[in-house]
Amino acid sequence: MRPGPSLRLLPLRGKSAGEGCREALEWFVHVSSKESPLGILESVEGPRDLARLSAEDLAELAGEIREFLIRNVAQTGGHLGPNLGVVELTLAIHRVFDSPRDSIVFDTGHQSYVHKLLTGRKDFSSLRKEGGLSGYPSRAESEHDIVESSHASSSLSWADGISRARQLTGEGDRYTVVVIGDGALTGGMAWEAINNIAADKRRRVVIVVNDNGRSYAPTVGGIADHLASLRPTIDRVRTAPAYESLLELAKRRLKEGGPVAQLVYKSLHATKKGIKDWWAPQGMFEDLGLKYVGPVDGHDERALEEALATAKNYAGPVIVHALTEKGHGYAPARNHEADQFHAVGVIDPETGEPAEPGGGTSWTSVFADEIAAIADEREDVVGITGAMLIPVGLHKFAARHPDRVFDVGIAEQHAVASAAGLAFGGLHPVVAVYATFLNRAYDQLLMDVALHRAGVTLVLDRAGVTGPDGASHHGQWDMALVQSIPGLHLAAPRDATRLREELREAVAVDDAPTVVRFSKGTVGPETEAIERLADGVDVLARVGQGTHDGDEGAAGAAGTADAADVLLVSVGAMSETALEVSRRLAQQGISSTVVDPRWVLPVPHSVIRLAAAHRIVVCLEDGVRTGGVGSRIRQEMRAAGVDTALNEVGLPAEFLDHGTRGQVLERVGLTPRQIAHDIVAQVLGTKVPFARPLPGQPAPTTGSLPQL
Repeated sequence: MRPGPSLRLLPLRGKSAGEGCREALEWFVHVSSKESPLGILESVEGPRDLARLSAEDLAELAGEIREFLIRNVAQTGGHLGPNLGVVELTLAIHRVFDSPRDSIVFDTGHQSYVHKLLTGRKDFSSLRKEGGLSGYPSRAESEHDIVESSHASSSLSWADGISRARQLTGEGDRYTVVVIGDGALTGGMAWEAINNIAADKRRRVVIVVNDNGRSYAPTVGGIADHLASLRPTIDRVRTAPAYESLLELAKRRLKEGGPVAQLVYKSLHATKKGIKDWWAPQGMFEDLGLKYVGPVDGHDERALEEALATAKNYAGPVIVHALTEKGHGYAPARNHEADQFHAVGVIDPETGEPAEPGGGTSWTSVFADEIAAIADEREDVVGITGAMLIPVGLHKFAARHPDRVFDVGIAEQHAVASAAGLAFGGLHPVVAVYATFLNRAYDQLLMDVALHRAGVTLVLDRAGVTGPDGASHHGQWDMALVQSIPGLHLAAPRDATRLREELREAVAVDDAPTVVRFSKGTVGPETEAIERLADGVDVLARVGQGTHDGDEGAAGAAGTADAADVLLVSVGAMSETALEVSRRLAQQGISSTVVDPRWVLPVPHSVIRLAAAHRIVVCLEDGVRTGGVGSRIRQEMRAAGVDTALNEVGLPAEFLDHGTRGQVLERVGLTPRQIAHDIVAQVLGTKVPFARPLPGQPAPTTGSLPQL
């Protein structure tokens, strides 16, 4: 057993010296009696326990936290590198500020594992698994967590709102602390918030810039260059309230004086600013009206505490610039060139190597190979990424044609609007982002691209249910979002061959936006069509047809030999599910046709004709069913005078908790068994929407209508 932590008999916040010493002694006895492999970490049940630790204890605790993270995240997967880089920073924040009274907001939130440990959450055995800890802050887990969204650059807007609320409710003495990476500062939303925060010198907002020079990859752009140029300085006097009061008084007296006094003021002001910018060129921040402290070593806990205490003492908006290393203290992460273990799967904690051999080919890798091949063939094709060159598969394109791929930082709105300009200039831009981040660029897609009929292709990776990263990472909103955009073409490939095929078709469109979306993870098996119809729709199966009398007319209209009971419209990666549903229906004597529209927007005419020839249409999609593909097909059917019942089978318009893709789909009923069960009931007339009755059968009824 290691010796207990050294005792520091310091009064606790809000306690008398006697009370503080007594509580510290009780805590020392409590800790010393514990036998635990976690050591000091085991004794930390909340942030206030940190106040009793000596500098030696804090250094040991930092080491224990890193060992804990490496050992546990290696077993579950997760954001390892970012959290290894903020151990001392998180310790210092919780030592200086009083959470939850002071609000701590993490931008993106993937770097909150250390915060979870320090706020009493030490069971990482089911991290990012169904029923386990979220990989991001979660209000359901702790009162210390505030922002659950993992979309970057929004934290400063939260801080602006929280600090305004504190002032208006008489709690202006409470601090709002934001931890934001240098990568997130490339997002325009962050600067919109800074502009507002800086306008009010009374608000107690501390902006901690966690500057590790990276988001996923190295941070790019003018902001990154400026941060890299800053030199260390901590000027306590300059940030002290007394200094500010004296400075304001002197400025006012000189400005109110005669011509000589005003000349003196201007000369002194210019001299002061010139000296400051020569010694520590923080001018960009101070020109915005924010005090600047740093840069400070982000792995020196004592220096971080001093910097944060200085910022706290100023009692106004301050930026603390901390220089950290992603993956700090873990050689495999530091040596990982691509992203320094930004996110890992299950790994060997000793070597950092994957614990199991990789699976099959990923959707992203198929796209990466094909877009690079297209770029070789067409000089007008250019690529745009939002700080995610490798994750979205543009790295091979960039390696072959570095002058034709642009990393714009975490700036999806800018990326799409810039793409409209590139298209106007005669190029065909391909904007590759995660599907969930399309949400941010809707206005630009609508007003800058679609309105101007620009030939721009958006490639949406991680579409549908993504699994362990939870609600704000699921790419479930994209198909519903784009339904309302005039002229847009939307493709959802079912396998690798169709991805290659539809990507090439997308970049061939030069007078409208095109969207190609695909899932996360491994591509499924190739699913060959038994027929491709004239408008490009693939027929994947016809099962059990020709069993009903009196359907020849409808069948003829659809161009098939005989009509069937159910038309299954499979969108993208739902093809395996649709085919399994078809097999299950056949076991119940129900015939079906399975089609993949390939391009779900505009709705192909053959899908409408097939709908007329079937008793019920069921659309299977892994996006929200509210306003989704099924909803759009229903509208097109009604416009064409087709009254066949249609059932949309998709995701609910809900925020879905983390879990594997299979677990999430089962939770919401998107399994072959449940879908087939519901369709059988609809064909039998016991569940709405009812399938069209066979000739001679009575129409099903839902019962008597209520009296209004």
